[in-house]
Amino acid sequence: MNVKHLDHLNLSVTDFGATVAWYGRVFGFELVEDGVEDGVRWGVLRGGEAMLCIYEHRDYRPLDRWALKGERLHGVSHFGLRIVDRGAWEATLAREGLTVLYGGAVAWPHSTSWYIKDPTGYEIEVACWDGDVAKFD
Repeated sequence: MNVKHLDHLNLSVTDFGATVAWYGRVFGFELVEDGVEDGVRWGVLRGGEAMLCIYEHRDYRPLDRWALKGERLHGVSHFGLRIVDRGAWEATLAREGLTVLYGGAVAWPHSTSWYIKDPTGYEIEVACWDGDVAKFD
C-alpha cells in the first residue's frame, strides 16, 4: 500500500469567516461543506486536491513553532502547499500585502519557498519546485 498524497489537515481557527475569505483570496480555496456541531462552527475548504478542515475556536491561543519550542510541546511547525505558477504567486503576495518570513523567498536546491502566516498564525510554506518535480539529490 502506498499513500497517494496528504488528503487534508484539521485546524482550529480564531475566525471562521476571515479564514475562509483569506484562503479563498490567497490560494483559491472554496468552502465546500460547513456546519455546526456541539456549538462549534466547522467547514471544509478545498483547493485542487488539497483540503483544510477548519473549526472555529475564538478563545484558543495559537502557538507558532517558537512558542511550541519554548513550552517544550510537540506540534506542527508549518505545513506546505505546492504551487506551479511563480509569477501568479508573486502577484498574489503583492496584491495581498503578505509578509514573507525569513527575509524573503528561500532558494532550496530544487525549489523556491515562501513562508507566510494565515489569519490564525499558522505558518505555511508555499513551495514551487523546478519543473513541478519534487526531487532530491
